[in-house]
Amino acid sequence: MKTHRIPLVVVLLCSLAGLIHPLSVQAEVKVGLSDWPGWVAWYVAEQKDYFKKYGAKVELVWFPNYTDSIQALSAGKLDANSQTWSDSMAPLAAGVPIKLILVNDNSAGNDALMVKPAIKSFADLKGKTIALEQFSVSHFVLVTALAKNGMTPDDVKVVNLTAGDAAAAFLSGRVDAAVVWNPWVNQIQLSGKGHALFTSKDMPGLIPDALVAQQKALNDKVKRKDFIGMIKAWYDTVKFIEAHPDEAAKIMSKIVGLDAREYQTFLPGTRFFHEADNLEAFGPSSNPESLLAVGPVIEKFLKDNKLLEGTVDFSKGLDDSLLKEAAH
Repeated sequence: MKTHRIPLVVVLLCSLAGLIHPLSVQAEVKVGLSDWPGWVAWYVAEQKDYFKKYGAKVELVWFPNYTDSIQALSAGKLDANSQTWSDSMAPLAAGVPIKLILVNDNSAGNDALMVKPAIKSFADLKGKTIALEQFSVSHFVLVTALAKNGMTPDDVKVVNLTAGDAAAAFLSGRVDAAVVWNPWVNQIQLSGKGHALFTSKDMPGLIPDALVAQQKALNDKVKRKDFIGMIKAWYDTVKFIEAHPDEAAKIMSKIVGLDAREYQTFLPGTRFFHEADNLEAFGPSSNPESLLAVGPVIEKFLKDNKLLEGTVDFSKGLDDSLLKEAAH
């Protein structure tokens, strides 16, 4: 999980010559993905032949560095990429023609504010030192947690460290708290040195992980058919993960080089989205967990931290037509 959705802003255009290596000349759609359970799960779809089942020709392109995958999509080097709603906003504000077409999952516990055993409440957290990766999803989690409990970042002392270093600083007692994601959440819990005061489960809908496609690819009739097949394959994948978590964890853990039993601990903290969940996510802003509803909350965080210029037209960044076609 070393490259979990780290940045919330990206360079939109870059030179990526030689970065992407085709895996199959048969593939119609080239899809980037990196280290997060909701995206590594695409390999379950591949190995279980769900793409073939629905006639989808898909090439999965692995990116060790998540940022590179976002840049590749924005530069038109990919047909689609696995990225967060938040990381799609800077490209959208800059006019990059991309669309969210599927929500893979919501983080539902895999991101957490871990605190020392003596800290029992947010009142106890006041004035304490918190390690996190500044401007990352972890930073967003902290700001949200504090706001929900009548506090601001000024009430605590933030130390900017990478997620791994933040976990190490916490375990060594150098800081009072840390905002990290798995596998560090699980490691801290098992150590007995800390517990979760707030997790992404407490902020439903605010960390959506999605499949984001280039408009040009969606306009291609053949590729559009492949994307619809991907969506159908995703629904089968979610059912398989829920029915066979051990086997799914074995497949997914091999991709990222972890023990299957350790990887299985990440699954409960990931709310994988079925068809009904997706239709709700792409629904109206009256649903507080929909993409349209959480968009302004995420946008505010980005703008408050000077990570976003311009305005995002959230509705233009969403395309639910493929979901509806897949449903029929």
